[in-house]
Amino acid sequence: MTKRLLEGDALKRRAAELGVSIASGEIMNVGGQGSVSIPAHEHEIQRRVLEAERHLREHRLWIVALISAVASVVSAVAAWVAIAKYGSM
Repeated sequence: MTKRLLEGDALKRRAAELGVSIASGEIMNVGGQGSVSIPAHEHEIQRRVLEAERHLREHRLWIVALISAVASVVSAVAAWVAIAKYGSM
């Protein structure tokens, strides 16, 4: 199953939700008005959004792995206590 890439305003909204910059890094001088950032191409914004979403998934998986490791340690301690307490019967 392939996920359809966001485009247009939906892509810009998702980028804003994730805190992803939509600027290209290039600056354009506008007469006497100063300078403005040029928006990045849509495929570059899509790449940034996908990278940010991947980072969030990896962060969540790290938390799940940590919880799993703690549960394993608790289980091992409980088994050790049970053997120590009831093993000599």
